[in-house]
Parts: sequence; structure tokens; C-alpha cells
Amino acid sequence: MSRRRRRPASMPAGLLVLVLSALLLTSVPTAGTAAAGTAAGAPGSRAVPLSELTVATEQVASGLQRPIAITGLPDGRMLIAEKGGTVRAYHPDTGLAAEPVLDLSARIDSSDNERGLLGITPAPNFARTGMLYVAYTSLPAGALTLARLPIGAPQRLQVLLTQEHAEYGNHNGGQVAFGRDGYLYWSTGDGGHANDPYKAGQDLGTLLGKIVRIDVNRACGAKPYCVPSSNPFIRTPGARPEIWLYGLRNPWRFSVDPVDNSLWIGDVGQGLIEEINHVRPWQGGANLGWSCKEGTPVFDPEQCRPGVRYVDPVFEYEHFLTESCSVIGGVVYRGSRTPEARGTYVASDYCAPRVFAVRPQRDGTYETATIGNFPTQPTAIGADVHGELYVLSDYPGWLSRVRFERVPPASAVPATR
Repeated sequence: MSRRRRRPASMPAGLLVLVLSALLLTSVPTAGTAAAGTAAGAPGSRAVPLSELTVATEQVASGLQRPIAITGLPDGRMLIAEKGGTVRAYHPDTGLAAEPVLDLSARIDSSDNERGLLGITPAPNFARTGMLYVAYTSLPAGALTLARLPIGAPQRLQVLLTQEHAEYGNHNGGQVAFGRDGYLYWSTGDGGHANDPYKAGQDLGTLLGKIVRIDVNRACGAKPYCVPSSNPFIRTPGARPEIWLYGLRNPWRFSVDPVDNSLWIGDVGQGLIEEINHVRPWQGGANLGWSCKEGTPVFDPEQCRPGVRYVDPVFEYEHFLTESCSVIGGVVYRGSRTPEARGTYVASDYCAPRVFAVRPQRDGTYETATIGNFPTQPTAIGADVHGELYVLSDYPGWLSRVRFERVPPASAVPATR
């Protein structure tokens, strides 16, 4: 499936085989190179230390078929993309609708564990237009495809942008999201297999291993979109002007913080490190390192270039010889049910579904903690129209509601006798 990369060649092939040891890392503070800006929340926020938060989940729907992407609509519904190409709707008042609201399976190559319908997001004016943007691997050869269509008219699907991806079935990326700037962001993997076979991460001539940014509100020439004039490589010879960020391996899930338009990216590692990156709006053109680096360690010295500045992750955790396998990037909590948790980014891991919490501090560092567990095999974390969180579980086919709870500080817990 799409949520993770292939294991190193020395690891067993196939679906996720849990590796050996007990879980490492409950909290690894990592000062990233991205400036932290405003901490936890806006002035007046009642944010508490992450050590005083935990998460709880409640299963609210089941029977989904490999659910892998989720997004909220203005009317309170959640849209859930299933790997095979169908989209289901859930509303907290009425539950999971019996029939799909959209079926794109005739267009989608879901032949590999990581191919399929990968991402879905509503247009900012969805309430008026009903327009959705989707990312998928298309028939006949698995090309990475970005398209749009009205939710009730799949026959009107319009392909916006494609990237060939025929040889290997893994590392497709697939997240789509709108920023506060009105532009559409789309993530792509490095081309698959292992060890960055096309050296795509550092190659500005391909869309593989990138996050792209385009203006879908206009058409330029024969293209059904325009490239924003502020994109960083628009005047770089040989570079694809759509590129916003590069140096990524398999950014299966990223999100845009609606408060400051920063990107939080979960980039799946090769087998040593899983990483989370935080990129501010003014950091367009940032190089996130792959395949010179995997997380902060050097991976392939031949891909490292003198004088190049690599933006390190703000949080990373060990993959090798742990139960972890693939980071599942999440979202920043901006709901109202738990003001103490506002401004907290939450993510997880497909094999070891701990909940990682990361929060920027005013001094440029990041507070981090492990604050509980999600249900098994999380594939995506999303927010509803009110900013409250949900999480999907792959093979069980579950949708679960997420809530934060306060826990007393360690010093306040009475000693046991």
C-alpha cells in the first residue's frame, strides 16, 4: 500500500513484518533548522506540557476496505478514500453511509500494496462547487496522477499533472492539501524500490521525491494550472517549476497548519530512521536531504554536495531493530474541545502505533513526547471542520475518533505503597 516504503533489501519482502526489539524512544527532542516562530498556540492559549496530555480513541465506524486517506467537509462529513478507488462518507450524526459517494476504481491501478487512490481534499470553495482534488496511481502503468472532479460527476474528472512511475510499485507519496495561500500541494515518492534508484531526491528535473505547489484557480497555456511566481525554482534551468520542496523519500502524509501555513511532513525512511519535518512558508526550495541523508544521519555520501544546506527533521525516531516501520504523518490540533492541546502536532507509525506529539517552542526548539497509542495499523490522521481529529486503521477497516485528555504531572501522582 501507499503508506510506507519497501524495507531494505536485507529485510523480508511482503507486507509489514514486525522486526525485533521493544519500542525505542518515548521522546527525542530534536532542534530542527526551521525557526519555531510562535509556540504552542496564540496568545492566551492554555497549552500544557505534552507530558500532561494523553490520547484516547473511540471506534465510530468499521467495514471500510483498506481506508488510506481522510478529509473533512464544510457540512461536517468526513470523506474516506479506500485504496481500491472508492470514497465513503461518514457523519457523526448518521454514521458511515452504506454506498460510496464516489467510485474511481475504473481509473486506478491498485495492483501493488502501495498503489491505489492515495489522497483526497476538498477545494476551498467546496460548499459552492462540490469540487474535490484527488491523487492516485493510474492505469495502465501506475503513473502518479493529480486530478479534480465534482463529487457528483466522476465523468468530469480532469487530470492536472502526472509523473511516470512504472517500474516499481512503492514510494508513491500521494497527499494532497490546500494551503492558506490558496495553492494546492501534492507529495510524490522517489520512484520506489530502495536506495533511491533514480537518484530522484536531489534531482530538480523530476517531480519524484518532491512536494509540488500549483495554482489550480487559473490555467496557463495548455496547462490546466499555473505555477505561482513565488515558487523557488521557476527560473532555475532544468528544474521543474512546480517543485516547492525536494529531498524526500516517501512523504506519504503531510498536512498544512491552517494557522501559519507551515507544512508538517512525515517522510518514511529506508530502514534506519523515520522522520518528521516542519517547513515554514518562507522556506520554499528547502532540501530535506534524501538520499544524501536519512533523517539526520548520512545515507549516501555520493548524493551529498558541498555547500548545500539540508533542512533536518524536527523529530526522528529509530526504525532499525525496533517494531517501528513507517511514520504516518499527522496534523496539528486546532480544535476547541481540548484547548490545552492546541498547536500540538500528532503523528504515528504503521507497525508500532504510538502517538508522537511535537510542538514548536519560542526558542526555536521542539517539545516532543509519546502520549499514548492509536488503534492498529494507522494509515492517516485527519481533522473535521471543527479541527477535531480522526484516525484510520488499514486492514481492520476502522475509523476512530481521537480526543485528548489531561493527565496529572508526575510530581502530582501519589506514591504507592
